Amino acid sequence: MAPRIQSRSVSNTLLPYLTSTSSSSSTTSVPSLFSTPSQCLSRQFSATAAPQTKLRRQMFEWLSTEGAALKHHIPGETNYLTRLKQRGGSDGPDSRRPFPNNQNFISEPILSEELRNEVYNRVVTKGQSVRVVSVDLGIDMQRIAAVVRLVELEQRQRKQGKPLALPYARAIHEMVPTTPLAEQGERQQFHEPINDLPAHPLTGTQIFYPVPESRSFTRVEAGRVFSAAPAMEHSEAGAISHPSDLAEKIIENPNATGWVGKGDNRRQILQPADVRIPHPHLVSLERDRITNPKERLAVADAHAKRLERQDAAEKRRRERAAARREQMQTIVSPEESRFDYRIKDTVYTAETTGKDGRAPWAIGRRYGVPHRDRTRGEVKIPTRVDA
Repeated sequence: MAPRIQSRSVSNTLLPYLTSTSSSSSTTSVPSLFSTPSQCLSRQFSATAAPQTKLRRQMFEWLSTEGAALKHHIPGETNYLTRLKQRGGSDGPDSRRPFPNNQNFISEPILSEELRNEVYNRVVTKGQSVRVVSVDLGIDMQRIAAVVRLVELEQRQRKQGKPLALPYARAIHEMVPTTPLAEQGERQQFHEPINDLPAHPLTGTQIFYPVPESRSFTRVEAGRVFSAAPAMEHSEAGAISHPSDLAEKIIENPNATGWVGKGDNRRQILQPADVRIPHPHLVSLERDRITNPKERLAVADAHAKRLERQDAAEKRRRERAAARREQMQTIVSPEESRFDYRIKDTVYTAETTGKDGRAPWAIGRRYGVPHRDRTRGEVKIPTRVDA
């Protein structure tokens, strides 16, 4: 193959071929360096645009006719391609499906600006617990915690005089589905499911466990079978009429769940779904509503007291944990120093520093030791996932 000729400079051997007629045209024929004059192959040098293909021509034709409606969005409505094909307006069946060929993908709504500020106002200003706000507004507890952190960050940036991308945020809220804040006296529209339960890895196995017909086998005992835990005592099992009765006991005392195994194989006993869901008290509330359909005030009062007990138990648990941390460390504040030194006693065992002294959670001993991520033969992928 002939060597590539740079377009920046032209060799003197090509000057006879660059006539005035050929130089004025858009293309110039150059013979191959290894061909004879009678069999001259030419290479085309052109700056003209590529010809329009059929698909490209159809695309521009669609953009100038039917697709022109998507150039400017309608505030408050989705600007999806499926909006052109549906006839029921913005609330049609395909209003939340951006891709016509993928009916399984649904665009999830986001929190409106008013609902986001209401979440922050209830948690920070009014002092309500995250659990109560999650139930009232239908928002997951993790999303509520994220909203509070983001609003605090936004307020901090305002105080520091940093610019915010407000035009971009307003454009996004106008083009994607949003969950609005309900008017006073109206019922709030739920933003997302708040009691979704992730699949536990222990429930993926199939176990054949024979049980006599005369014996009652509940979900509590099924969880102990999956965890390879011994059966409950008859007195303890008889005190549990429904798995939701166990939820309040475990919330007040998390250590009541029980553990099985030793060492690295030690794990908690699998609890029923009524206990592991984010809001187990809603099961008790629904049971009270079904049992006493005409006593709404009594059911609401029992539900409020149940929430108060749970919040008080969580507050006491946090206070005990903070007290333990303060007991374990000594704070030293030297004079004329900008720093406070927190000194904590550490016990060097296999649990605190690992078998080789290089555990990621170890304190003090691992500092100054080079990391072994590039050592030959080291396992660099997770070998265990704790659920």
